[in-house]
Amino acid sequence: QVQLVESGGGLVQPGGSLRLSCTASGSIIGINTIDWYRQAPGKQRELVAGITSDGSTYFADSVKGRFTISTDNAKNTGYLQMNGLGPEDTAVYSCNAEVLLGPEHTWNGWGQGTQVTVSS
Repeated sequence: QVQLVESGGGLVQPGGSLRLSCTASGSIIGINTIDWYRQAPGKQRELVAGITSDGSTYFADSVKGRFTISTDNAKNTGYLQMNGLGPEDTAVYSCNAEVLLGPEHTWNGWGQGTQVTVSS
């Protein structure tokens, strides 16, 4: 059984940084894609950043230049490094990953979500 577990959220002051982790557990061969979404109260969920197995990345305009995304295949973990955080970044952040279980056998799922609050 595959699970995605997130960590790294919390309370940070404006201008601060946080690093979110999304770790896949189970009989996994590799990670195909990891996408990070966020949902603020009263707002729709939005795609913040994504990375594919070939290293291609995507960033929403609102986070370009402040957020970076990476993966550690040895640890089956994806990371979202968030710098220069502002109150507008306050949201529940969730990862969605497609992992490789075998030849042409993939699994797609969501982490449990982690709260990021930016406040002084």
